[in-house]
Amino acid sequence: MIIVVDSGSYKSDWMFTPPNSQPLTYRTVGINPFFTPEKEIIKIIQHFKEITPYIEDVTEIYFFGSGCTSPDRREIISNAVSFVFKNAFVSVDTDLIGSAYATCGNIPGLISTMGTGSNITFFDGKTVQPNKHGTGFILGDLGSGSWFGKKLITNYLYDLMPSELGIDFGSDYEISKEIVMNKVYQEASSNIYLASFAPFMAKHIEHPFISHLLHQGFEEFVKTNIFSYPDFHNHICHFVGSIAYFYKRQLRTVCEMNGIKVGKIIRQPIQDLYAYVLEKEAQEKNLII
Repeated sequence: MIIVVDSGSYKSDWMFTPPNSQPLTYRTVGINPFFTPEKEIIKIIQHFKEITPYIEDVTEIYFFGSGCTSPDRREIISNAVSFVFKNAFVSVDTDLIGSAYATCGNIPGLISTMGTGSNITFFDGKTVQPNKHGTGFILGDLGSGSWFGKKLITNYLYDLMPSELGIDFGSDYEISKEIVMNKVYQEASSNIYLASFAPFMAKHIEHPFISHLLHQGFEEFVKTNIFSYPDFHNHICHFVGSIAYFYKRQLRTVCEMNGIKVGKIIRQPIQDLYAYVLEKEAQEKNLII
């Protein structure tokens, strides 16, 4: 049995097909080796009750996740997964590679992830090319949930948010300077905390302040990330993630203004990614035969 996992900092999607059953998809908390230690990852998997009956049946696991950008980080995931699934071959790669497979298949293109964090890469049809992006929510993550959340919080705390939005924001969230300082600088997973404020924009999507904020975030992402590829106009740019998906109208507008050819915009890649992995496995088996 093959398991495919697409994981971000906030949530992880697992997909597999049990014997004599249809494909199943389940969600666990996010697994990011930058924030989640190996022992905690093991606990997360062990508490994943839906997979427990099939642990001995699992022969291959393909894990695509945020934070899996270096050998030592990938090893954290591999060790934890192998500890639980002792009979399985384990492959660990970045969420960007997973998104590339889900959107591009085997066709070259640009892939932008825009969820809790943001990143971009070029996929040449076989491999994801190294990039200089992906510097995290403090130094990067332009146009991501954490970026928008940070902008909303700072505008609220500095009293720069229009009064009608400020009143609603204050009633929707328990927020003060002390709470924010503690959450951001003292507690773990600050990026997830910041991104939790991004849904507020959907509630006031037509407000000029929110429209301007979305335009600003997407414009900064485009000019910092997509424009770093001089030949971007020769390729389709795909987008993956909740921010790109829920605000795709605004994203498309910014892309069109900057001459970017937009391809797929999907909320989560797990369905397309699972289909790609199974098809690739089938092709490789046919070649061996």
